Amino acid sequence: MDFKLIMVFVDNERSESVLDAAREAGATGATIINNAQGQGLKMHKSFFGLEFLGSRTVILLLVEARRSDAIMEAVLKAGKLDESLQTGIALELDVTRAVGLSAHIEALNQQHPVTDS
Repeated sequence: MDFKLIMVFVDNERSESVLDAAREAGATGATIINNAQGQGLKMHKSFFGLEFLGSRTVILLLVEARRSDAIMEAVLKAGKLDESLQTGIALELDVTRAVGLSAHIEALNQQHPVTDS
């Protein structure tokens, strides 16, 4: 079974809608990292001239490769990622090897058997 890792960096307020949309599109679980910080294209200054690093949520989704397009599209819409520079990003990486997934793969095969077309 082939997998992709979808990484979503989104504002905390949008993380629940992104998770719900990903699950509806076929994601079976996620790892959530709260209070991540990062820098964007431009520095955002606070009152005292210090850089303001807004808090983000990082959502990691290990998904079946055949479901990744639908999940990415759902994440894009739910997170409103194309609205502005500050809304967040999502990216997809090929997974060459993953271990510890035997029970997960068995459950996926029972729920959604792979049929050769």
